[in-house]
Amino acid sequence: MRTTTQPIAREALLAEANNIIRQHEDYLHGMIATDVEQKNNVLVFRGEFFLDPDGLPTAKTTAVFNMFKHLAHVLSEKYHLADEA
Repeated sequence: MRTTTQPIAREALLAEANNIIRQHEDYLHGMIATDVEQKNNVLVFRGEFFLDPDGLPTAKTTAVFNMFKHLAHVLSEKYHLADEA
């Protein structure tokens, strides 16, 4: 079952998320979380998706999507945004 999460400021959460990204084995240069929002109990991360000039996904897009999904899974179990509680 769901346990109680800790409140965290948006800036602190993004700092922790970007630290996780940089240390992850699937890190790609330029991969960064620039925004996060709370959707019910899930933290949704956003950032560069490495689209081509026509706005279509590139090979890096899937890696970024998977990283943001990983962040949502790991960090949503620990935190909720303090300013959206």
